Amino acid sequence: MYYWIYETGKTVHFIGLISWFAGLFYLPRLFIYHVEALEKLEPERSIMAAQFGLMEKRLYNIIMNPAMIITYIGGFTMIFYYGWDWFAANSWMQWKLGFVFLLTGYHHYSKGIIRKLSAGKIPMSSTKLRYYNEIATVILLAIVLLAVFKSRLDFIYAFVSIIIFVLLLVLGIRLYRRLRG
Repeated sequence: MYYWIYETGKTVHFIGLISWFAGLFYLPRLFIYHVEALEKLEPERSIMAAQFGLMEKRLYNIIMNPAMIITYIGGFTMIFYYGWDWFAANSWMQWKLGFVFLLTGYHHYSKGIIRKLSAGKIPMSSTKLRYYNEIATVILLAIVLLAVFKSRLDFIYAFVSIIIFVLLLVLGIRLYRRLRG
C-alpha cells in the first residue's frame, strides 16, 4: 500500500513539475513580448498588450498555479513515504527543498510583474527580462543536480557546473543583444 502511495506521488510530482516548468519558462518570454508591445505605437500597442496580458493571466492561473500545487503534493507525498528520519538525514533533499521554495518565490514575483504590465507599467527592460527568464533554468539545474548527485563532493562539482552554466547564459544573452543590434 505504501509503495503505491510513493509511486503515485512520484508520478504526480513529475507531471506537476514538468507542467510548472513549462509555464515558468514561457511566462517570462510573454513578459518580454509584452514589454516590447508597450513600446509600440497605437493601436498596435493596445491590441498586443491586451493579448499578452490575457495570455499571461491564463498561463499563470490555469496552468502554473495548479501545476505548482500538484508538484508540492507529489513531493511531500514522497517525503512522507520515506519518513522524517530520512529527510533529516539527507541534506541534499533539504537543499533541494530550499531551491523549490526559492522557485516558489520566483513564481509569486512573476504575479507582480503580470500586475504591473496589466497596468501599462514596464517593470524592467526586455534585456533584464531575458536575464529574469533564465532564473528558473538555473534553479531547475540546481534541483536536478541535487537529485542526481547526492554526495557532497559530487554536489561541489555540480555547483561549479551551475556557475559555469550561468556564465555561459550571461554571455549568450549579451551576444544575442549585440547580434540583434
